[in-house]
Amino acid sequence: MSALGPIGVFDSGYGGLTILEEFRKKLPEYDYLYLGDNARAPYGNRSFDMVYEFTREAVLYLFEKKCPLVILACNTASAKALRSIQQLDLPHLDPDLRVLGVLRPTVEALGSLTISRHVGLIGTIGTIQSESYPIETHKLFPDITITGEACPLWVPLIENKEYESDGAAYFVRKNLENLFQKDPLIDTLILGCTHYPLLLPLIRRFVPEGVQIISQGEYVTESLISYFGRHPQMEKRCSGNGTCRYLTTESTEKFEDSASLFIKHPVKAEHIRLG
Repeated sequence: MSALGPIGVFDSGYGGLTILEEFRKKLPEYDYLYLGDNARAPYGNRSFDMVYEFTREAVLYLFEKKCPLVILACNTASAKALRSIQQLDLPHLDPDLRVLGVLRPTVEALGSLTISRHVGLIGTIGTIQSESYPIETHKLFPDITITGEACPLWVPLIENKEYESDGAAYFVRKNLENLFQKDPLIDTLILGCTHYPLLLPLIRRFVPEGVQIISQGEYVTESLISYFGRHPQMEKRCSGNGTCRYLTTESTEKFEDSASLFIKHPVKAEHIRLG
């Protein structure tokens, strides 16, 4: 068996910290290595080729750090790069290495949540334009309609600590009104970006009554637990000392300050270079 290593968690920015925190809450026994490509964020408006190139560099870096399993805790990377990495890169690397995303676990939850079979999706431009959510949803649930709305200003508002401001309220209301005008039958809303849980108070304020909101952390974590149950050989390759390290391509000071928006305990980051 290959040497033990931490679970790698990758995001282009900071939102993946919300996924990491759910992992650590439900699976505290494992070691984690978080990598944020903050210097090149956001990925949302970048081309497929660029997102693939950047994500691939990060995944290879985490593999070099002995991570047997990498989770793309980023909707844009999951939508634009995951399949290419799985199909083009992994066959030429260690056949036991794995890369998983956040999109499939979110889609799998829809079947038991939506009654009207009309689902709304809010996300970055890249996530919406990729059509990955409708494509994956129709594979499992052909009767479910996905209607998307790109929200390009939400992430900058969050990362500039304006997520409780009047400006944030304006854009959240505007985007949600646009979405529900496109399809008034929506009864379930996917937060298709890991930053968006910070906007939940505003989102709840402007979402019609009775609409369920899917915040990805709990579903991705439950999916990982299920994955380990189905693949005990992978679970055994993940080291279990309860540690967590944070890597960033930006300045460590900026990462540590911005991370405080997403997690409630101080972190110490290490600077790395990709590419």
